[in-house]
Amino acid sequence: MKPPLTLYLAAPRGFCAGVVRAIRIVEAALEKWGSPVYVRHEIVHNRFVVDGLRERGAVFVEELDECPDDRPVIFSAHGVPKAVSEEAARRGMIHVDATCPLVSKVHLEAERHARHRRQVVMIGHAGHAETVGTMGQLPGGEVLLVETAADVDALTVRDPARLAYITQTTLSIDDTAEIVAALGARFPAIVGPHREDICYATTNRQQAVSTIAPKSDAILVIGAPNSSNSRRLVEVGRAAGCNYAQLIERAANIDWRALEGARAIGLTASASAPEVLVDEVVGAFRERFDVTVEQVEIAQETVEFKAPRLLRESA
Repeated sequence: MKPPLTLYLAAPRGFCAGVVRAIRIVEAALEKWGSPVYVRHEIVHNRFVVDGLRERGAVFVEELDECPDDRPVIFSAHGVPKAVSEEAARRGMIHVDATCPLVSKVHLEAERHARHRRQVVMIGHAGHAETVGTMGQLPGGEVLLVETAADVDALTVRDPARLAYITQTTLSIDDTAEIVAALGARFPAIVGPHREDICYATTNRQQAVSTIAPKSDAILVIGAPNSSNSRRLVEVGRAAGCNYAQLIERAANIDWRALEGARAIGLTASASAPEVLVDEVVGAFRERFDVTVEQVEIAQETVEFKAPRLLRESA
């Protein structure tokens, strides 16, 4: 007889509107121009998604100089430095920007602050594609990066009276609040965004995990190791009271020995993980346990983003 197990299925989970839009852009580009279509950086941080698009004719590269001039290139949902799009235009390339509109909003904020002669502090993770793209909207030295509250103490700014901050969209809500408080304490005149930069989907997924974590013996987050929002969900699960919170890419990565004796497990998927992987993981649990699935929904998402006009035009 299989042991009983309750699976708390977090909702919302999985694809956000920005990810759905980015994937559709690659699919539409393949339909319009045929293969190959080049994509600078992974369109979203998920191997399953990227491999599926690669099989259909997408070629993933890290730099623009790996792309020929005569084939379309798509910029990933994370955004690119301004120099990249300028170089594509200089080369006469067909280029389609799949940057999430909520990331583009942060880009516009940075530019607005620059017009008001404010130096910008970005709260984000060094080397992450979104951080690189956002910092690349302004000339060198105009955007300073902080990753922790401790980094605020080491900041050297041009003029404390002309300072603003922006954030990566996929950060931990609590960690970011701590850094914002440190910035405000050291630089009382610092200007923040009119609305929170952390996107609605990140917030919803983190709050859903916080809800199921206290009653779960373990939390599993379906996502990718290079995905910021995936890693933050693991951290949120632990901070909310679940000692065992792990990131898995799919069912094959589950450590079943670590789950021995568990009677309640929380399950979620990052904003770049497809629902088919959730179904796969639930199926793996059903093979080993007598599973009862309880969906725990904390919000409903109805946001949709249109594809760029270039792809809405007929081929």
